Amino acid sequence: MNNVKMEANSNNMAIRIFKGLLFSLVITLVSIFIFSIVLTYSNISESTIPIVIIVLTFISIFIGTIIGVRKISKNGMLNGAIIGGSYVLLLYFISSLLNTGFTLNIYTIIMIVAGIISGIIGGIIGVNM
Repeated sequence: MNNVKMEANSNNMAIRIFKGLLFSLVITLVSIFIFSIVLTYSNISESTIPIVIIVLTFISIFIGTIIGVRKISKNGMLNGAIIGGSYVLLLYFISSLLNTGFTLNIYTIIMIVAGIISGIIGGIIGVNM
């Protein structure tokens, strides 16, 4: 009986992590779409794109992690780091498939660190809500 309960908790946690990851991706897509419209119809310099992408990603992971872990009563930091790290890994896996000239650079490293930190912070806040 105890194994069944542990397996149910494990499945629930995996579902919550997937839910947080999915929310993060949707928030990112919507916010980048809005930013692209603003960029198209304004005088904002294209040099702001990398910084805005990092900020939007940080916010998306933060919100997605809060949504994903708010009903989990423990391990917010770990689950948040998993969501943030999974998000960044998925993003870079897709980028490497779509872009043959994909390389790691300073923005990549900043994005990885920001994603994990954002997930940790969102996990802490989400668990304590």
